[in-house]
Amino acid sequence: QVQLVESGGGLVQAGGSLRLSCAASGRTSGNYAMGWFRQAPGKEREFVAAISGSGGRTYYADSVKGRFTISRDNAKNTVYLQMNSLKSEDTAVYLCAAAGAWGEAVVTTLQYSYWGQGTQVTVSS
Repeated sequence: QVQLVESGGGLVQAGGSLRLSCAASGRTSGNYAMGWFRQAPGKEREFVAAISGSGGRTYYADSVKGRFTISRDNAKNTVYLQMNSLKSEDTAVYLCAAAGAWGEAVVTTLQYSYWGQGTQVTVSS
């Protein structure tokens, strides 16, 4: 079992920045592919970004490309999501997830075996 805990959420003004962290514990041997998703009230869970186990491959939703950056520090068992130029439509609970392999399904929830509880990001206008 792998436990994932997100942190770094909060309230920011439009145009501002936040950096989210996802710390992994438990059975963390080996490098999981990792993803970030978000879910706003009344909406489906939405893919945001993914990164391969080595960090060599990344993938972004079109809505965040150029504004968000996913990265990882495997020595710290931590994945990050740097969010810049935030918009009100970015408001959501952000969740990180771990997958056993990299594949095209990293853009969907089906790829992932473990999920964190989420951290709230609120962007005010």
